[in-house]
Amino acid sequence: MKAKLTAAALSVLMASAASSGAFAADAAGGPDNFYKSDRVTMEKVSFHNLYRMNVVGNLYLPKNADQAKALPAVIVGHPMGAVKEQSSNLYAQKLAEAGFAALAIDLSFWGESAGEPRQSVLPDVYSDDFSAAVDFLGTKQGIDRTKIGASASAGAGASSSAPRRLTRASRLWPRFPCTTWGLPPAMDCAMVRLWNKEKL
Repeated sequence: MKAKLTAAALSVLMASAASSGAFAADAAGGPDNFYKSDRVTMEKVSFHNLYRMNVVGNLYLPKNADQAKALPAVIVGHPMGAVKEQSSNLYAQKLAEAGFAALAIDLSFWGESAGEPRQSVLPDVYSDDFSAAVDFLGTKQGIDRTKIGASASAGAGASSSAPRRLTRASRLWPRFPCTTWGLPPAMDCAMVRLWNKEKL
């Protein structure tokens, strides 16, 4: 089950990167990060994390979804120093086009989400944003709460799936059937060493 959901999410993102016009550079402005799909619906949503901070996101659903079937879902985080409009919305729309419910979130202290001072770097809070997103998606009709994964890059990727000593986020491990994430190579190596040490 975990392997199937992971493989499906990864294949969607890789196929999109290879063939989608949304990723293709144009002569005027480069990649179209502000891609708008006509095959999905978008709902602005918000919910509270453990710290009672308001987390804001865009929930994308496929227009052609079978209403009788619950959808698998993916929570999409943005890179450190970014907001959902710079990357997460694009990935979430591509996942929704492929049949997933996809929630692109602004992590606390960034974008439309609450938190002061702005642009603070607090991985423990970010980890709880992902956990709160699982709870939120579990309340939505039409989403299969047993099939919720996470996809994120850079700092958000670490916060969505990092071991407990790095972010004290061990509570997330049992929550996600799968995670996909990308980190700079040096951080990637540090994560692998930490995982091996903790035998996770």
